[in-house]
Amino acid sequence: MDQSDELFKREFFAKASIANLPKGQHVCQEGSDCSHLAILLNGTARVYKLGENGKEITLYRVGPGESCILTASCILSNTPFPAFAICETDVEAALISASDARRWLAESGNWRDYIFSLVATRLSNIINVVEEVVFRRMDKRIAHHLCTRTLPPNHTLQVTHQEIASELGTSREVVSRILKELEQEGLIRVTRGSITLLDLPGLEQKQLER
Repeated sequence: MDQSDELFKREFFAKASIANLPKGQHVCQEGSDCSHLAILLNGTARVYKLGENGKEITLYRVGPGESCILTASCILSNTPFPAFAICETDVEAALISASDARRWLAESGNWRDYIFSLVATRLSNIINVVEEVVFRRMDKRIAHHLCTRTLPPNHTLQVTHQEIASELGTSREVVSRILKELEQEGLIRVTRGSITLLDLPGLEQKQLER
């Protein structure tokens, strides 16, 4: 590590303040000013858009070591936050003031690399969301969501139909209908507040059907 990197590292830890936020707390509201950039140390936050019809759609998630690129964009352009951000779990984050975030872009190559890497990753995430919404059938999207969000060994997801609807930008009724169809096909088991995958290969194949 060269001298400039070491100086930036020391300044970063001197300037950063630590915040602990509970699960369910909103970090940013649409239209709010961005006075700080939060870098997550522990936990997960979800960034989503809320339509006039009340439907939500998830844009991306922020995990440990990551930050919200929409917040960074707002800080750099002095514009209001264009979405909502909420803690999915208890969150611990390092807060950097807007003035320091802007100044470091001019002074630190490491900081620029970090921000530009976030931009590339998040743009890819959002393009994928747009492609999913515009070009992919909802039954395939739900099958993909279940396959990617459940973990071995039991492949059970603790989630409500409304939460899936909010994640994918559709209605609860549509989600309930498709889940019922998948259950009738023997691919999943639906109970109150949870979904268990019974046939993971079959559900993965469902995503590929025309």
